[in-house]
Amino acid sequence: MNLSNESLLVILLVGIVAGWLAGKVVRGSGFGLLGDLLIGVVGAFIASLLLPRLGIRLGTGIVSEIVFSALGAIILLLIIGLFRRRRLF
Repeated sequence: MNLSNESLLVILLVGIVAGWLAGKVVRGSGFGLLGDLLIGVVGAFIASLLLPRLGIRLGTGIVSEIVFSALGAIILLLIIGLFRRRRLF
């Protein structure tokens, strides 16, 4: 896999925006630039594996990629929240 500098920049920007959106939806605040980036990128990976298997297609373009990644990041944050709750009790 050979990614150009522009592709890496787009992936990072989409990851930051998706992580920020997921942080706002699930917790009401972000996790800082690095935390938002990691959550967004991992969320995009989760979404790319899970959502097509469920038959969910969002189209093409940068906006659909952000939405797709944000959905994956929200799923990730909900799973993390479940484990945090279990540990507290």
